[in-house]
Amino acid sequence: MSDELSDNPGPTRESGREIAWTVLAVIAVAAIGIVGWHLIVVLFDLPKLLLPTPWQVAEAAWQHRMVLLDSGWITLWTATVSLFVAVIVGGGVSVLFSQSRLLRRALFPYVVFLQTVPIVAIAPLLVIWSGYEFRTAVIATVIICLFPIVNNVTTGLTSVRSEHEDLLRMYGATRWQRLCRVQLPTAVPFLVLGARISSGLAVIGAIVAEFFVSNGADYEGLGAVMTGWQARTMTDALMAALAVSTLLGLILFGGVNLLSRLFLKRYLLVN
Repeated sequence: MSDELSDNPGPTRESGREIAWTVLAVIAVAAIGIVGWHLIVVLFDLPKLLLPTPWQVAEAAWQHRMVLLDSGWITLWTATVSLFVAVIVGGGVSVLFSQSRLLRRALFPYVVFLQTVPIVAIAPLLVIWSGYEFRTAVIATVIICLFPIVNNVTTGLTSVRSEHEDLLRMYGATRWQRLCRVQLPTAVPFLVLGARISSGLAVIGAIVAEFFVSNGADYEGLGAVMTGWQARTMTDALMAALAVSTLLGLILFGGVNLLSRLFLKRYLLVN
């Protein structure tokens, strides 16, 4: 039996090989993109102000590394706090929706409304009501992150299997028992899915909110820094900041995946 096991590559080896190929494919696409970008700049003789070369962007990133690190940390903290608040608020709203069909039908359109209103239209109003403060950036970002979480978690809470429904009814389970023992475990994968989607939106929302919040306060998030560099036409530094914002999105997405694997793994495996 031990020989059979040693001859069988197993799912772990297959999974490692698949990850290696995925990493190689991502690196290859990035390399092709960077080479293509450099060739376009050289062949069309584009000025640095319009489109710098990858090397010029790398030089700008190194030159402004401390500013990018400090502002990137502020933006990452804003996005993380906002995502956490969105998960708590969105999860609570979804539980209410799952307990009352009338409540769900009456209020869900307003959740969709929050998703459809552009944040650039809401942000100036939030600044008037809440001031040039950190909390204003958080509120604006939570509004962006809320819909994917409410939509996914509500779907999970209302997707209980019919055999489970019959079993609960047969044993006379209360509403609270139904929620805790069946609905919430069923909704965990949907919550993780919603949090993954919102992790990317959180970084976008934080940067857009910083465009407005930074106007009247000592707020040096990535959005504030990008506004200043845009005014001075520092295209290379702007593209370096864009690369940092992309990295922040990947960090937040990876954090959500890591936490879900550490603390919610058994629910993900069951479902």
